[in-house]
Amino acid sequence: MNQKSAELPFIGVDIGGSHITAAHVDCTTHTLIEDSMKRERVSSMDEADVIINSWVSALSSLVQKSGEDSSRIGIAMPGPFDYKEGISLMKGMQKYDALYGMNIRTVLSDKLGIPREHIIFINDAEAFLRGELASGAAADYDKAIGVTLGTGLGSTSNCKGETIDVNRAFVPFLDSIAEEYISTRWFLKRYKELTGKEIRNVEELLGTECNDTKNKLFEEFATNLASFLNDFIADEQPEVLIIGGNIAKTWDYFIDQLEEKIINKSVVIRRTEMWEDAALVGAACTWI
Repeated sequence: MNQKSAELPFIGVDIGGSHITAAHVDCTTHTLIEDSMKRERVSSMDEADVIINSWVSALSSLVQKSGEDSSRIGIAMPGPFDYKEGISLMKGMQKYDALYGMNIRTVLSDKLGIPREHIIFINDAEAFLRGELASGAAADYDKAIGVTLGTGLGSTSNCKGETIDVNRAFVPFLDSIAEEYISTRWFLKRYKELTGKEIRNVEELLGTECNDTKNKLFEEFATNLASFLNDFIADEQPEVLIIGGNIAKTWDYFIDQLEEKIINKSVVIRRTEMWEDAALVGAACTWI
């Protein structure tokens, strides 16, 4: 990339199951331009036009259009997704079903009026770790792995020399796959099994009055997460593990038990420092 293009406005985008967040990113300091941030809720199970229009609404005021000098956009996107071609492969995941098979790069290029080649896609967990390595909780280490704990389970590593999505959510785990035991939906399902009641998210769990139920849930969660991470750590041999995602906000409820159950005590375990900013920085600075 030449010096002229290096000075262009880079836009980092994080697309989640219910929102889009976007901002200009300074890719020399790996920081957000704070007053540029845009965030909109997205009805991810709505029709394709509704979803795309929400994304365009968040991005349009950030985009500069002038041919080769147009903005470069890096989009952190959950999988499954064809990141090279820009085609959504999400189906039956309670989000973005209407976009299945659609070339998102072409659609956004047309809607935003910028060249297709100025839009790139990166796995959201990979973008998260790239951001934390650049200016967050992993910045003082060379070899890191990351997990994002939320509606899904993201896993990423740079231990083999390149930051990549290692996609361990679907490895066999107990009687299903890892994501079924290490995600928000596990908490909701297990809470209902124990109480017969429903909650909408993990934050709502924290507000419930039954401490015995909360303690049991987080003890089981810590056991599941440690089992998953012990294999991940053994395979990658990192110096540091970074944990992000919404479930990381409940850190104090599981970290002591988790650290106790991790076999390799040399690995430093840290919570994200950048939170959502990590994916924005990591996606935008993929251009550099």
